[in-house]
Amino acid sequence: MVVNFLRNNKVCAYILTALRFYLGFAWMTAGWGKLTGGFDASGFINGAIANPVAGPDGIVYGWYVTFLEGVALPNVELFNFLVPMGEFLVGLGLILGCFTTAAAFFGVLMNFAFILAGTVSHNPTDILMGFIILIAGYNAGRYGLDRWILPMIKKYMNTQGPKKKETEKQEPVTV
Repeated sequence: MVVNFLRNNKVCAYILTALRFYLGFAWMTAGWGKLTGGFDASGFINGAIANPVAGPDGIVYGWYVTFLEGVALPNVELFNFLVPMGEFLVGLGLILGCFTTAAAFFGVLMNFAFILAGTVSHNPTDILMGFIILIAGYNAGRYGLDRWILPMIKKYMNTQGPKKKETEKQEPVTV
């Protein structure tokens, strides 16, 4: 019942648009601040490696610490580009309602990455809002660019698919 409301109700689409704007503005301003402010992820990554999330039985996400040490830190220049650009594009996508579910998905993915690194902050709230947008699907972008872009893509995909063979009448073979 709730999922049906989120996915189909036009009044809910207005509420989702406001939610999209709020979350999108937060993502876009965070990304813009990093793009224009000389962002360097190495301090954050080193901090997450030095102080991993720990529970009563030790490090909780040892695999993530290994990922940070083996992949993120050696490629910090790539992450210095991907993090702010990703934040900015997620925000832009949510504000414009363009590829809304993809933007929400990647926003939730980044929020989880921050939580796995030990930063709680507003990430759980952002994950909740992102999941609501994901569950709503198309309705979250109904009052945005998705209204026009998604039907065009669907039409293009249908015309570019495998060509259907016309059924040919076969003449009976006489011997």
